[in-house]
Amino acid sequence: MKKITLVFAVIMIAFAFSAIQKESFSKKTLAKKVITPENKEISFKEILKKHNGKVTVIEIWASWCGDCVKAMPKVKEMQANNPNVDYVFISMDKAFDKWQAGIEKHELKGDHYWVTDGMKGEFGQSIDLDWIPRYIILDSKGKIQIYRAIETDFDKINETLKTLQ
Repeated sequence: MKKITLVFAVIMIAFAFSAIQKESFSKKTLAKKVITPENKEISFKEILKKHNGKVTVIEIWASWCGDCVKAMPKVKEMQANNPNVDYVFISMDKAFDKWQAGIEKHELKGDHYWVTDGMKGEFGQSIDLDWIPRYIILDSKGKIQIYRAIETDFDKINETLKTLQ
């Protein structure tokens, strides 16, 4: 009986961890619309298509987020050390002008998009967003290599980027 219980526990743990690390985005996530700096709608799928063939770092952030601002020097260092990687910033700011000011203030280099309904909205829910900044790493084929990384995970992020280039 103990062996059966142990096997069951191992299977449950393995299943739980497999649910955390996704390999691709759901159709629901891909269909979500976000806003470009030119104030036009674009689907998340279209954004990913623009970066097809490139290793891509997606950062979910907001200008009001203290942890996001604190992580900016590490993001800039990561960009300097990985110039062949594409960077996509998706903002959870509450207003278009605050988002634009945040990009300018922090001199963020990469592609920028804004989610209009915030962290708890449809896009945030579709990617299981529970904290920002959040980093998602895609390989050159668009497969998710890291689904859930936060500002304390830069060693893991940088190591993953080294293996993908």
